Amino acid sequence: MALLSNTRPGLALEPALLALRTQVDARLGELLPEPEHAQDLIAEAMREGVLAPGKRVRPLLMLLALHDLDAHAPGAIDIACSLEMVHAASLFLDDLPCMDDATLRRGRPTLHIRYGEDVAVLASVALLSHAFAVVAAAPELSASVRTRAVGLLSQAIGPYGLVRGQFYDLHGGRQARALDAIATANQLKTGSLFIAALETAGLIAGSSRADIASLRSVAQEFGLAFQLLDDLNDGKASEQTGKDAHQDRDKTTVIALLGRDAARQQLRLHVRRANAQLERLGLADGLTAQLLARIFAD
Repeated sequence: MALLSNTRPGLALEPALLALRTQVDARLGELLPEPEHAQDLIAEAMREGVLAPGKRVRPLLMLLALHDLDAHAPGAIDIACSLEMVHAASLFLDDLPCMDDATLRRGRPTLHIRYGEDVAVLASVALLSHAFAVVAAAPELSASVRTRAVGLLSQAIGPYGLVRGQFYDLHGGRQARALDAIATANQLKTGSLFIAALETAGLIAGSSRADIASLRSVAQEFGLAFQLLDDLNDGKASEQTGKDAHQDRDKTTVIALLGRDAARQQLRLHVRRANAQLERLGLADGLTAQLLARIFAD
């Protein structure tokens, strides 16, 4: 599958996003299992949860970074799709009554509302397992790269990634927390998959350890800024965000601790730090930097 042509260094962001999002959505449709019969609710729920209209930020971030790094690896789109699968699976669980108790996601009823809690949990487990299978079988990549990519994805999900971040959010979010504790929870819950996206891009591109460390720093700052943006948008109407409004009403967030203006300043600081690392990598004018500017535009 041809991704963005590496012979087009001046490619603008919007055409790149359109091309890549179209390819990601099409490939997701191919990779996800089709229902075997009318009562195959697990496969149906997996497809519904993943293919519902979304921003696809994680796979797009990885693929844009690969373009910036001049890495031509058509099989990388499968790993990018696996990031979206993991993200969707985490949302199935986050929305459950025992967690965030949400009723709306991506403008649609949450999976447990539509299919029941049992199907939502099983679909999440099935999707996580399927994501690993997709990475392990990604075509046109070496066995070594696939193995290391599986490891990066495991780190993003496991006890030092999404799972721990969600636990901190559930059990500490409604208690008084220091700013660094909030940042730690946000980094684990939101930043983990961004780190997997950019470290995997560096891995596929054959980047040096120093450059992969810089990519990791970009992802860390990106994740913290992204969570702050999500917190700032929490009060907006569901029609604008596609999910329940005021989900953070009783949580100790950066906004609750510092106020909205200070939170915006903190967000800008994270973006500046991310851009500084991109400049170190020689990617200050690349598509990844353009994506940051688009997402975090004032």
